[in-house]
Parts: sequence; structure tokens; C-alpha cells
Amino acid sequence: MIANVAGVNHLDGKVVIVTGAAGGFGRLTCIRAAALGAKVVAADVDVAGLQDVVATITASDGAAMPVVADVRDLAQMKAMAAAAVEHFGAIDVMINNAGVMPLAFFADHADAADAWSRCIDINIKGVLHGMVAVYDQMISQGRGHVVNISSIYGNFPVVGAAVYGASKAAVNVMSESLRVEAHGRIKVTIVKPTGVPGTGLGGGIINPTAFLGSLGQNAESYLSRLRSADADRDRESIGYVTLAPDDIAEQVIYAINQPWGVSIGDITIRAAGDGYIL
Repeated sequence: MIANVAGVNHLDGKVVIVTGAAGGFGRLTCIRAAALGAKVVAADVDVAGLQDVVATITASDGAAMPVVADVRDLAQMKAMAAAAVEHFGAIDVMINNAGVMPLAFFADHADAADAWSRCIDINIKGVLHGMVAVYDQMISQGRGHVVNISSIYGNFPVVGAAVYGASKAAVNVMSESLRVEAHGRIKVTIVKPTGVPGTGLGGGIINPTAFLGSLGQNAESYLSRLRSADADRDRESIGYVTLAPDDIAEQVIYAINQPWGVSIGDITIRAAGDGYIL
């Protein structure tokens, strides 16, 4: 069993919604939360992926339900929240995980324009829709927890990530605004991962060289280490070069596996040996 550092399970019986649940650390978060006794609402547009994650959970006697929902559509997100309440009776945690990463330079606008628009719709509007969809229910319950997956790219502008970085900066601002407005009725956590190749997020990159902006002066040395046959993939090593999806899921679970009175406000997750300058 997974537990927080105090060895106490605060997730048992909580209703947890996860968007982007069909793959990556969204899927892993669903499975880990269910293993701790949470009732999971897995949301995604990938029907087959949803069926797989729910089947994995229920095969281990966990509680989970799939909801096909596009985060870009507020009506679908509200329907998802309503389904969660109807099925499980509450919404305790909302994890806005769905996202895309179309890294590109402004010079790439002809190729990137459509992907940038989709990024704005998913990364900004999608997170907003998730927050709005659960807000009334959480306020009526008197408590709730919103977890928004951001990125180190939201910390500071770099070349090659103008739109993606802006979308994650927007997530940071919306998150903090909700925290201040909710004033203790809704906890808010911002999760900022660095590079996690295993999620497949890099598949949305328009121009591969746009990735270099996040590495700056460390680009040559870090890429050399990544390409090395003996690159350090041991998470127990100080030289661990890049995160695995499970590393992120583990920290998301840590953030939500807390007493109601304790809020992990902002968490950046890095491989100890990474070369990111953000």
C-alpha cells in the first residue's frame, strides 16, 4: 500500500476525477489512487484507453468508472462532474491532467498554428472547464481539492515554447486565483514536471529543436548525457537524467494523500541530474 510520509492513508473513500486518464501519468495516478481506496472517475476521449484503465482497477477490486469527455467542451465536463456525483455521491479531488505540448518557434507558424490553437483549447480552456465543472459541488460540500498539472515551462519564457509556456503560465495564474478566492474551502495544488519522455507528450512537438530553449547553456552537455549508452536511469542515483511517468504519479498521490487541513500548494518534480534551466 502507498501512504504519505506519516504512514496514514487519507485517500480511502475519496472521489477522485482525473482527466487525460487513458495514458501517461494520468493512467498511473488513477491506478495508484484506486489502490489506496479512492473511487476514481477516469475521463478522456480515448475510449479504449479508458476501458483499459478501469478494467485494470476493477480487476484488483478497486472502484472506478469511465467517462468519455473532451476537456475543451464545458458541457461535457459538467456532465462528467454530474456523473461522478450521481455514481459516487461527491467530488473530493479534481486532477486536471490532460494537456498537449506543441513546441515551435514563431517562425514555424505555418505548421504550428492549428496545434497552438488546440493547445490553448486543451491546456487553458480545458483546465478552466475542469475547475468550473467541480466548483459548485466542492463549495456545497464545504471542501475539495483541485490539482492542476502545469510545467516548468510556465515559470519563465524561453524560445520555442511561447504558446505552450503561456498556456502553463495561465494554469499557474488560474490555480492561484482559485486558491485565494476559495479561501480554505478548496485546496489547490500546482504540479510542475520537467521532461517526462515516457508520457508521449513529446509527440506533439512541431519543431524538435524548439526543445533546446529549456536547456539553454546546458543543452550540449545534457543531450550528450541523454544519448550516452550508460545514461543514468536509476532513480536511486543522484545522476538520474530524466523522469519516468511513475515519478510524477507518485508525487501527485503525495499531494492528494494529505489531511484536509494540509495543502501542498506548488510542487516541481525534477530528475536530480536533469539539465533544465527553468
